[in-house]
Amino acid sequence: MKLKKSRLISSKRGVVVKGQWKAVNVDPSVFCDEGLDGLVCFEELTDYSLVEPEKAMTAQTTGRGKNKRKASEREAEEKPARKKKKRQKKSKPEEPQDVPDETLEAEDEISPDQCPDVTPETQHKTSKKKKKQQQRKKKKKTDEAGAESQKKSKNWSRPALVGSEGPSADVSAWKDLFVPEPVLKALSVLGFSAPTPIQALALPPAVRDRLDIVGAAETGSGKTLCFGIPMIHTVLEWRKASEGERKTDGAEDTEVCVESLYLPTVSETTDGSPAEETSRDTEPPQEEEEEETDDVTARQTQTDTHKPPLLGLVLTPTRELAVQVKHHIDAVARFTGVKTAIVVGGMAPQKQQRVLMHRPEIVIGTPGRLWEMIREKHPHLQNLRQLRCLVIDEADRMVEKGHFAELENLLEMLNTSQFNPNRQTFVFSATLEHSLPARLQQKKRKRTERSRLQLLMEKVGIKDKPKVIDLTRKQATVETLTETRINCTKEEKDLFLYYFLLQYPGRSMVFANSIDCIKRLSALLLILDCAPLPLHANMHQKQRLKNLERFAEKDSCVLLTTDVAARGLDIPNVQHVIHYQVPRTSETYVHRSGRTARAAREGLSLLLIGPDDLMNYKKICRTLQKSEELPVFPVQSHCMSAIKERVTLARKIEKIEYFHSREKQHNSWVRQASEALEIDVDDDLLLGGGEDEDEEREQQRLIRSLKKQLKQLIAQPVFTHQMKTKYPTQMGKLQLPLSTADTALSSLSHDTVPR
Repeated sequence: MKLKKSRLISSKRGVVVKGQWKAVNVDPSVFCDEGLDGLVCFEELTDYSLVEPEKAMTAQTTGRGKNKRKASEREAEEKPARKKKKRQKKSKPEEPQDVPDETLEAEDEISPDQCPDVTPETQHKTSKKKKKQQQRKKKKKTDEAGAESQKKSKNWSRPALVGSEGPSADVSAWKDLFVPEPVLKALSVLGFSAPTPIQALALPPAVRDRLDIVGAAETGSGKTLCFGIPMIHTVLEWRKASEGERKTDGAEDTEVCVESLYLPTVSETTDGSPAEETSRDTEPPQEEEEEETDDVTARQTQTDTHKPPLLGLVLTPTRELAVQVKHHIDAVARFTGVKTAIVVGGMAPQKQQRVLMHRPEIVIGTPGRLWEMIREKHPHLQNLRQLRCLVIDEADRMVEKGHFAELENLLEMLNTSQFNPNRQTFVFSATLEHSLPARLQQKKRKRTERSRLQLLMEKVGIKDKPKVIDLTRKQATVETLTETRINCTKEEKDLFLYYFLLQYPGRSMVFANSIDCIKRLSALLLILDCAPLPLHANMHQKQRLKNLERFAEKDSCVLLTTDVAARGLDIPNVQHVIHYQVPRTSETYVHRSGRTARAAREGLSLLLIGPDDLMNYKKICRTLQKSEELPVFPVQSHCMSAIKERVTLARKIEKIEYFHSREKQHNSWVRQASEALEIDVDDDLLLGGGEDEDEEREQQRLIRSLKKQLKQLIAQPVFTHQMKTKYPTQMGKLQLPLSTADTALSSLSHDTVPR
């Protein structure tokens, strides 16, 4: 062990300075304040060498005088002598002071003659320890790699990589769509063998003709790649053009250098004889410095022109959708080297600023945080005239009045001061013309001749003749979606929701119109042991993303959410969408229902219609041209009594806990404020009249007894098996009829309900 310590110390290297420190010219845009570039100075050292620590000390002290060097040598000679005396007193064997270089490189080659302390037994032990340590390190690395791969595979927004599991897919169907080769390679690894209809129609005019695209297609049809692939293509084309410019610039530089070698310089006379050296010495040195600074600035401008600017900008209405779009573009651009960045609210702006300093070619963000970064004059977001692609995803939601004021400012800036005539614009949504019924659209057309699509195109700044692709159906929903309803009172909604979640376990999304409703439902279902995952705008962004990942990991789970998760999210294998409250617009209904039945899979949409929801329900049916009588979802009425008993008990517990927590929070705030002001608390200010400890204990006992009672009820089965015979069969077992259907869709097919 002593030998190891000496080796570790001797392995450190010292630096001997040979050249001089030179100033480094830094781009002033790196600094947050404009005045810092004149205060901060960076220097670099290029001429140096690495030596042993003793040699570095001697090399540094050579120019300081011989007396100091002698003193240091004396001290170095006296130290081992002192150590020897101490060791003799303690009667310990001497340590080898001078270790050869060969032993520093390999410990196993040390012989016992060189070191008396090291015996063959100790060598064997140390080698065993080393092997164990190496094995542990390997295990850690493999475990970390496995954990990372599991995380990546479980992430809801990352597409699963087929190439890592099996052979790559045949992508010959994509070649006629002008897709770049690196993107084709990524598509084959991802397993996308054939394009969807909107991809086949949108990619050729976008990539080949560079037309503006206005696309409308049903949910889950692959609209992200319709603008992702053309953006990657424009970045690759820009790189080719910039490389050509670099080559021409390099050729010009070499030509100038060659001419300067053969042509007479300024200091030479016409006869070819060199000028006198005195004339050079008499020239002021300031001119040389000015020439050097001019060369440095010229080089900086050349490097700045070749740095990648912001070429693609994607705007989304929600943060989760921005995260998903980024992961999908990264998956397709994995073999291209295209850098992307995300700029959304709810996350640290400092980290996003650092990411933007790497100058990504594509930025995906929400309008609020992006406009904030532009106002703070981030260097990467200043020159938007070079922007080649602008994408507005879920455009109908983004352009609505009163929702995104920052987007209006951003679009105004892009169409006036930062206007680029060669910019390509993409507008995509699942609902562009389905927001109003026909009679209202006719009334509005009488007032204003322009349609809603034309107004949207004017706001975004699309050219006169864009490529408009509309693949939506009249009903606006997918063919594989089964739409059903349950008519009930407002109090019965909890009963039917709990019945459905208990009868048909799976991946279900429950939508509501308000955050308070989501909070109440999450507390109620948590008491009923349903383990819900809430998602709404008042939650922290990290918690929102965590809940989405947990929802995607579990096969049977409930996500309680507002309309934050209604648009664009591609969560795999969502089986049921339950509208606890009927949405106010038909667009919201289409987008909510589009979270299931994606990519030609089947899904179920269930509307819980109360008396307050009838107006919204009729409005949606008229707008989407549906018959008002949607099929009724079948319910086993004999099970509702047991479910009602559970839900009423859970409601009672939730109500007591809610008011108790509210009283506790209010009273603690009043007491803290009174302590800060040094004022006595009046009982009238406290909720509940300042209950005693005995009353709180009684309340807690009541809650415990109610929870115990509910636990006993939950342990009993609701959907019991009904035996129709008393006699065993030939196999000696009773064949019991299944009381529950496997899925909600199969229960509908058993009841012969039309879709």
